[in-house]
Amino acid sequence: MKYSDNYIFYPDNRALERAIVSSLGLLSEEVAALSVPDTSTTVADNFIHTRGNFEQQHFSTNILKPLSEVLEGLLTDELRQQQPTDWADMQNRLGNILAAQGQQQRDAVLYEKAVVCFNKALEELSQQETPFDWASAQANLATALQALGRQESDAKKLNSAVDAYTNALLIWSRKETPEEWALTMLQLGATFHAYGRLLQGNRTFQKSVVSFKNALAEFDADNHALELVATHNNRGAVLHNLAESEENPERLEEAIRSYETALTVCMEQQLPIHHAVLCRVNKFSAKSVMAELTKDVILADEVADEFEIILECFPHALQPLCAKYCEEQMNKMRKMAEPVSS
Repeated sequence: MKYSDNYIFYPDNRALERAIVSSLGLLSEEVAALSVPDTSTTVADNFIHTRGNFEQQHFSTNILKPLSEVLEGLLTDELRQQQPTDWADMQNRLGNILAAQGQQQRDAVLYEKAVVCFNKALEELSQQETPFDWASAQANLATALQALGRQESDAKKLNSAVDAYTNALLIWSRKETPEEWALTMLQLGATFHAYGRLLQGNRTFQKSVVSFKNALAEFDADNHALELVATHNNRGAVLHNLAESEENPERLEEAIRSYETALTVCMEQQLPIHHAVLCRVNKFSAKSVMAELTKDVILADEVADEFEIILECFPHALQPLCAKYCEEQMNKMRKMAEPVSS
């Protein structure tokens, strides 16, 4: 079946940020200066946290290629023999930077190179002797596989990502490492969602819902506002698609409540406006499905009005494709509501 397009938020990639920060000292001062982002523009970035898992805001993307080149040059067999843990750490850093380049360029080859780096790191790490480094490498591997699987619509890659996140959760626990555990649950939920859309499998969607519910147990608005919004919004998205699969209005109501909670946190915590707008788009997309499913022409008229308000009031907080989508939804609901309007 064809599922609604809903908008997903991705959390900050802390591993990528750490990889960049810990590698800048390997560059000359002249090249390292490229890392400074351009702050001369006053136009707000309306795409933050929607592009994918390898986005970062603190450095210029110009720094990624020089960093990957210097790291590749330092990864020698001699270093591996003398300092295997340092070699593995460098592979992890290189993998994250290559994956960021892969996302930026939509280049599957760069993603594949990142996956190779993480697997090489895991050859020198072990669950018993270096548990936290091993878990970090598993999570890094999973995130790269998830991103590549989504880009290529590759169910095998997404399944492998699920396995790697599950491996990381052998070490990260809610009691001992609650933040890492919750972030991994958030990413696991997103992976199950993408996997379920490809498989058209309700059971996989349900696993996604459980993963998001687990993540919500540890996130709070004061300390993890973005992660909390992402989890509520993304949980709404999977419930939204599950409801379509089941043709279940009650699931849609649950999805709408998740979107509403995400929207509330966005407003209360003053996150960038596009987060709130996209939560609102998702909410009324679900209501659009509800109107069609229940043949409710009054609801259709209300939803059409809401999409019109979004288009009129928040044009700068919408990506072009999103604005087009809102217009299509508005027109579809207007047509459905014609008996009410006439």
